[in-house]
Amino acid sequence: MQLLKEKIMDEGAVIDGNILKVDSFLNHQMDIQLFNAMGKEFKKRFKNKEINKIVTIESSGIGIACITAQYFDAPVVFAKKHVGANMSLHVYEAKVYSFTKKQYYTIKVSKEFIKSSDKILIIDDFLANGNAAKGLIEICNQGGAKVQGVGIAIEKGFQNGRKSIEALGVRVESLGIIEGFSEGKVIFK
Repeated sequence: MQLLKEKIMDEGAVIDGNILKVDSFLNHQMDIQLFNAMGKEFKKRFKNKEINKIVTIESSGIGIACITAQYFDAPVVFAKKHVGANMSLHVYEAKVYSFTKKQYYTIKVSKEFIKSSDKILIIDDFLANGNAAKGLIEICNQGGAKVQGVGIAIEKGFQNGRKSIEALGVRVESLGIIEGFSEGKVIFK
């Protein structure tokens, strides 16, 4: 998706040679016009799939998922990393490792929000090793739901995330695929 690639080139920053900082438009401050274009693109790419629910993980995927959901006329469910006192004790859960935070989380979704009748599109901001997406797929599978695909804003194509998700039989669509970083610059596939 050209608009996303231009934003990454103009506003993104490479940190420590392997982390792409996109907080000015994607995961701290959010560019809603960009999110709107991404939502339309996800709808276009998954137009032949029946989707009645969007699932993501807190927190950076929520904005993209919400904008995308309007094009599918579907609700958004997000897996929580930090559970409050008001969350049901009846949950599906999976353990995931965060590449960015360098720690494990047990993500949870209340059982009332994932049903066997659900046809789910998973949306997230980044795909690196695929841990978040695999955890969300695991939660959907626990509820008997059908995962129709995974939509990613930015994929680090040089890492194993795509392969590990496709090995589960799940289609991956990424709007911007990074081949690598060189001298502080992003190289796109």
